[in-house]
Order: sequence, then structure tokens, then C-alpha cells
Amino acid sequence: MKEVVVLIGAGSIGQAVARRVSAARKILLADLKQENANRAAEVLLDAGFEVVTGTVDVSKRESVHHLAEQAAALGSVTRVIHAAGVSPSQASPDTILHVDLYGTALVLEEFGNLIAAGGSGVVIASQSGHRLGALSEEQNRALALTPADDLLNLAFLQAGEVKDSLHAYQLSKRGNALRVMAEAVRWGKRGARINTISPGIIFTPLARDELTGPRGEGYRRMLELSPAGRGGTPDEVGAIAALLMGPEGTFFTGSDILMDGGVTASYFYGDLAPAPMS
Repeated sequence: MKEVVVLIGAGSIGQAVARRVSAARKILLADLKQENANRAAEVLLDAGFEVVTGTVDVSKRESVHHLAEQAAALGSVTRVIHAAGVSPSQASPDTILHVDLYGTALVLEEFGNLIAAGGSGVVIASQSGHRLGALSEEQNRALALTPADDLLNLAFLQAGEVKDSLHAYQLSKRGNALRVMAEAVRWGKRGARINTISPGIIFTPLARDELTGPRGEGYRRMLELSPAGRGGTPDEVGAIAALLMGPEGTFFTGSDILMDGGVTASYFYGDLAPAPMS
């Protein structure tokens, strides 16, 4: 049997990562919508990859568990790419917490139960997690270690505490990085690795929604005032993922790589810094 790469999320970033790490491996490509999976699979098939498709709702344990079973039936799962999620302009705070926070915890748990020795995974998080204010040590541990099915019951994730969709997104992405740190310990006991990439504004359909959405002016300002002065491309994320998941990245696990063209640096120490409170 061939080694299996599981790609969750049919978007541009996930596809770019898969192209870098899937040669001579079988790809199981899953998305919430079958038509999205089929469309992405056609592109990868035309590029010479072996692809089968499936559907998954990452906010539902039964669905993620079914996908894990489908993957295991295809062969030895050696790569997991989790690139599914929703953005602040696309969804309510509740949906973001269910998909981006809880859904990621489910993926890490279910695939951490079957990842092969020598395998590796990457979760696509976001620069937003790096601009959330400091959480307490108790909150950090709760996001990292609370059993997945209890996560959304945490007091600081309730509707009265989460201000808006952006706040929910920041909490989710901070939670992704913390969760990966904790899961790296468990994955390591199977001889596998797991890391997070926190991209900035990468030119994808999701980014276009943000750039033209209610927060579009702020996002355009981020690009203009960042040290790089531009957005990124999916292929640039794919290059970092290939390093993390491949033979040259075997000392990376439990790590989070911020790649945002310096937006976060500018937010804390440059032209994007908020005006000081008077």
C-alpha cells in the first residue's frame, strides 16, 4: 500500500502544501462540500497526483472519525494537512469557535490516533493568534489540554466573553498553536511530528473576502505598512510546510511558524502599532 496524505480543506493553501509533500503518495482530499473537493482533485490529478476525495465537517466528531477511518483503509497515513477553516468575515463567533477551534482539536485527536511512525502534520493557523492579548496561564493550559469535547464549555469562550468574530478567530488561532504544542507530546509517542504555520494575508479567495469585507481597509493598511509591503502566496506557505514535514525538518515539532511579511512586527513595534492609551 502507498503512503497516504490527508488534506483537509480544498483551498489554495492546502493544495499548495499537498503539491510539495505528496509525490509518490496517495492523497485523500476532503472538504465540507464535495464539489470543492472534486474541483481541487481535478487540478491535482492533472498535475500527476493520485487523489481520492471525501467530505468532512470538522465541527462534528463523527464526521472527522469517519474520515480518519477512510484514510486508514487506504494505507499508512504519513502526512496530515489541516487547512480547513472560516474567517471573521465569513462566519459568526459561534461558527468560528466550532470550526476553527473545536474542529482543529478533533482533527489532531483523531489523526493523532493513527499517524504512522515517521509521519508529520501541519495545521494552518493565522497571524491573528499572535496579536491577541496575553492570556492567563490557566487559559493557555485550558486551550491546550481540555478534552476536545469540553473545549467549547470553557467560561472565557462563552458568548458574553467573546466580543465579535475577530476575537473568536484570534482565540481559535491562539488555541490552535497551543493545542499543537500539547499534541506534539502525544504524536511524539507514535514517532510522529506536528507543527503549526501562522500565515499573514495570503492571496486566496478567503483573503479576497477579507480585503473586500467590512475590515478590508484595515487589511489593506496591513499590507501597505508591513516590512514586506505585500501579501504572500500559497506557494510560499507550501515551501515552509515542506520544510516542516520533510526530512530537513525532523527537529521541528510542537512549533508555530509565523510568516506574515512582518505585519505582527509592525503591529507591536512599527507603523501599525495602536495609538497609546491617553
